[in-house]
Amino acid sequence: MTTKKVKGGMVCALLALSSVALSGTSPAQQSQKPLTNDGVMQMVQAGISESVIVAAIQSSPANYDTSTDGLIKLKKAGVTPDEMKAMIAAQQGAKEVGPDTGRAKAVAENGNPASAPSGPKWHMPTVTLVESGASRELPMERTQLAETKTKPHSLASLAGDSAVTQGIQAGVTDASWSAASHINNGMGGSAVVQAGGIFNGIMSRRQSMVTYVWGVPGPGSSNVLQTTIPKFAVKFANVPGVNPDEFAPQVVKLTPAQNTCRLVGATQGKEDARSHDTADWEIYSSFVEDRVAVNLQKTAPGEYEMLPQSALLPGEYAVVLRPVSRSEKVSGGDVARRQGPGLVFDTVWSFRVADDAQ
Repeated sequence: MTTKKVKGGMVCALLALSSVALSGTSPAQQSQKPLTNDGVMQMVQAGISESVIVAAIQSSPANYDTSTDGLIKLKKAGVTPDEMKAMIAAQQGAKEVGPDTGRAKAVAENGNPASAPSGPKWHMPTVTLVESGASRELPMERTQLAETKTKPHSLASLAGDSAVTQGIQAGVTDASWSAASHINNGMGGSAVVQAGGIFNGIMSRRQSMVTYVWGVPGPGSSNVLQTTIPKFAVKFANVPGVNPDEFAPQVVKLTPAQNTCRLVGATQGKEDARSHDTADWEIYSSFVEDRVAVNLQKTAPGEYEMLPQSALLPGEYAVVLRPVSRSEKVSGGDVARRQGPGLVFDTVWSFRVADDAQ
C-alpha cells in the first residue's frame, strides 16, 4: 500500500468523523447512520489514532457485531483492545436505550442526565503553566522518530548525525508507519524509511539493532517563559489504554540539532521494533535524555503538580511523560501509531526559558 493511498483513506475517514462531530446532539443525529465493525476497521486501516477512533465510537450510534467471531475478525484487522472495549460498551448502551433512542432522548424523558447511558470518558493529556495566579495550557506536540546506526552515547553526539536530523525533518506519517506495522515484519518498516529518504542508503543491509531518536521539528519553541522556575499542572488520568499509575511527568532539556530540530531522547531497539504489536520493548531501560531534577506532587491518579528543584538556565526544554519503572515494556506498534502508551511517550510540551528570565 502506498503512502498516497493511505492518505486518501485517512482523508475519507476524517471526513466521516467530521460529520459525526458536526452533528452533535442536533436533530440530524437522529438520522445518523450507526457505526459498524467495518467502519471501525476502515479507520484503523487508514492509520487514525486510537484516541480518535475511541471518540468516534463513543459519539456515534452503535451497530456492532460483538460476537466471538466478530471480535476475532476485529483483532485480525488490527483493532486494539481499548477500541473493542469501547465498541462493546457502546453496543450495550444501544441495547439498554433501544435502537431509536439516545442519550438526548433519555435526558428529555426523565430529566436526569446521570441516568442516561454514556460511554467511558477519555481525555488527551494536558500540561498547564501556572504563573502569577494565572494559568495557560501549553500546546501538545508530537515528536518525530528517526533511526540511525550511531550508538546513543549522548544526545550531543546524535545532534550532528544527518540521518537523525533528516529523519525528524521528513516527519514520516502515522499512516505510513501504520501500514508498515500491519505487514508485521522488518521489511515493511524498512521500506517506509527508505521511501522517506531517512536512511540515506544505510538500510541496504539489515542491522539487528538501530538507535531510535525522538525529536521535535523546528529550531526553537514558540512558548517563551520569563520565569526560571516554572510550575506545571499535568493531567493524563483518562488516556485510552494507559494506566496513569505507570507514568509520571518529567522535565527534560532539549538538544538543538543543526538548527533544524531539537532532540528529546534516544534508545536502541530492534530495527523492526515499530512493526510489532507485542509489548516486549524495554524502551526506557537505557533511554538517553537530559532530565531536570523536579519536585513532584501527586494530587490524584494521573494528576501532578511539578516544578524544577533549581532555576533553569536559558534554553530549550519540554515536559514529557515517562514510565515510572525503567523496565516498563511497550509495543513498538503503539509507538509507531501513537496510541496508548505510545501516545504518551511520543508527546511533549516544549518551552524555552528566555535569556532574561528571572
